[in-house]
Amino acid sequence: MAPISVKRVLISESVDPCCKSVLQENGIEVTEKQQMTKEELIAEIRNYDGLIVRSATKVTADVINAGSSLKIIGRAGTGVDNVDVDAATKRGIIVMNTPSGNTLSAAELTCALVMSLSRHIPQAVISMKDGKWDRKKFMGSELYGKVLGIVGLGRIGKEVATRMQSFGMKTIGYDPITPPEVSASWGVEQMTLDQLWPQCDYITVHTPLMASTTGLLNDASFAKCKKGVKVVNCARGGIIDEAALLRALESGQCGGAGLDVFVEEPPRERALVNHPNVISCPHLGASTKEAQARCGKDIALQIVDMATGKALVGAVNAQVLASTFSPDSQQWIRLGESMGKVLKACSASTQPCSQLHVTSLGEALKKSTGFLSSAAVVGLLTEAPHNGPNLVNALPLAKETGITVHTDHKASDEREACVMEVSVNGSRYKAVGSVQAGVPVLLELNGSVFRQPVPLTGHLLFFRANCSTEFLSSITGVLATAGVELQSFSASSSSSGGEKWYCMGISSLLGDIGALKSLVKDAAQLTV
Repeated sequence: MAPISVKRVLISESVDPCCKSVLQENGIEVTEKQQMTKEELIAEIRNYDGLIVRSATKVTADVINAGSSLKIIGRAGTGVDNVDVDAATKRGIIVMNTPSGNTLSAAELTCALVMSLSRHIPQAVISMKDGKWDRKKFMGSELYGKVLGIVGLGRIGKEVATRMQSFGMKTIGYDPITPPEVSASWGVEQMTLDQLWPQCDYITVHTPLMASTTGLLNDASFAKCKKGVKVVNCARGGIIDEAALLRALESGQCGGAGLDVFVEEPPRERALVNHPNVISCPHLGASTKEAQARCGKDIALQIVDMATGKALVGAVNAQVLASTFSPDSQQWIRLGESMGKVLKACSASTQPCSQLHVTSLGEALKKSTGFLSSAAVVGLLTEAPHNGPNLVNALPLAKETGITVHTDHKASDEREACVMEVSVNGSRYKAVGSVQAGVPVLLELNGSVFRQPVPLTGHLLFFRANCSTEFLSSITGVLATAGVELQSFSASSSSSGGEKWYCMGISSLLGDIGALKSLVKDAAQLTV
């Protein structure tokens, strides 16, 4: 991927000092301003290319739209609940987090809460501080031989499993993404949620908060559990239905809960926090010196790597960019964008295309169709009234503009190429391009093959006409009159009716193309 210019970064929360140091060591200017109001952040953000937050800063659409130069939003932590990712994507802004920075800290806190629930440690501590010695009241149970259900078998779920197995716990789990054979390799048997609930003595959740996971533990699922089951949530508030949890605690269906996260933070409704069988923490999952240093360093290095075109790690809304870091991918991106511009110009329509079909040819381009289609949309929309189409926001902008995008890949032993076809007002326009000696070139246009591939660089003039000496003299005369120099010339094979497509490389664009259009058909000029 081409480097993305990041010169100034704003850090709006308390992040480990190593974050600022890493950025500054790589030539990035850093400003730290904490506890800004929304209005203050909106006024400040317009001056920066990047924004680094933790969980307190709410990066809303208003903030994002005020960041006229914003290219990257980095969250020093897991998840991006406090960032409007859709708004950032529409603006072409990359959103990234540090997915592994607090893994160990969150896993260790989860294990600590499981152990505290089994032995009533916090309640016993409070009792001792009150001067009591009540051994019978705090009778606990061993973890050995008990069943721990882990909902969400990602990085944190895995670390919890391996640690609690050392206590002799049996670990079972559920995850719609992690393959069962993978989790089995670290000792977790996967099953459906309906199979999992009745078996568990303890349940811990480690999923993102989304529509499908909100209220995952609710009245119905609690009813399927063992009486007295204990639950832990160090992930996101809302995965466990708080009202249902309170009812389960009061009925005894739930024997205890360890909560580090809440729907509202800090929680104004105190019934759960004050319940005698609840152990609660003020969102401490990532609150270790090691996790904060790791997250601060990780987000800084990720921004530096992205800005230098080295790698893209932790991006949550720019999956298409993941395959753009191979040495020659940038030339193929340029090809896709240039071909989009050529087809837009040659369609000679003020209306946007309704359909785009991109096909990659050749084994080497098998994973490139995604960024080729996004690049093509960038080319098609470059002059449209949108804010800077790029690979991040291309597909959302295409959908918003009414362009249906189809992609395909075909094996080919003969060549590596990109075939692009658009539909405009019921007419279809097709181009074939490739990269030769590191240069994007056009090979075919509307079925006509160029005898000499057309380098897609600089100012280009395309037109269709019958060839004759007088005709070419007239064209060069129009260019000379306009003070435009002819720099290159390519002609295609004859199409039906004896007409050919021509492409001229010119020193500058014609101010008025009217004189040329009186001599030829389908005249178009563009800069690529």
